[in-house]
Parts: sequence; C-alpha cells; structure tokens
Amino acid sequence: MRLVVDTGVFSAALSRRRRPQFEAQVARLAGNQLFLAASSVAELRYGALVAEWRTPRRDRLEEAIATTTVVPVSDALLTRLAELRFACRQTGHPLADPAHANDLWIATSALHIAAGLVSADAIFDGVPDLDLIR
Repeated sequence: MRLVVDTGVFSAALSRRRRPQFEAQVARLAGNQLFLAASSVAELRYGALVAEWRTPRRDRLEEAIATTTVVPVSDALLTRLAELRFACRQTGHPLADPAHANDLWIATSALHIAAGLVSADAIFDGVPDLDLIR
C-alpha cells in the first residue's frame, strides 16, 4: 500500500524513545511503500538543525529519508494544493489557515498520489477525500 507519512509519525518511527501516542501509526508503516511530502523533509531537517544533531544522527535521518519517495513538486501538485486550500476555506476547515501550511502540503501530497495518510494529528480530520489512517 502507498502511504504518505506525516512528519510526526516519521519522526517517532526514528526515535529511540517510545512515544505511545504514535505506536499504532508507526506499526502501520511496515511492509508499505512510504512517501514524504517535501514539507516533511524540510521540517525533519530543520528539527535536526535546531536540536543541533551531530553528523552521525543527521546521517541516520538522511538514510531514513532515502528509504522513502519524496512526492515531487509539480504544477499538478501545486494546483491540487490551491484547490484543497480553497475547499477547506469554503467549509471552514482549519487546514486553510496559513499556520497549517505544512500540513496542507502533506494532505495534498497524499491526495495527489492517491495514497493514504498515516497521522495522529487531528488537523487532518474531515479533509475532503483524504484517506486518513490512524
């Protein structure tokens, strides 16, 4: 199955510290074709910089990212992003808010490649046509 993995779930899968709130989502990743939104890759790398990870840990992050496919940014994806944000605006869904821009990219990436989205984040509840996997 094709799955786009939310940043929080992907991060939890890499962590040595167990995070009970992500266990169910992390368990769903095994044996599936994993994708990341471009915004997730940027968030993961930014987090590593802020946390001042040393080279070995950053290398492990890059190795983990390399096991996935990053959803390519294309004109079609950008159109889908605009359409989804507009649909969310029309229905009052909070994903239309600029504060949730990265989450909008993640949801759009899943919709664009017709994949499920693995997330524990409630922001994705009620997104039109999104196959949300918890």
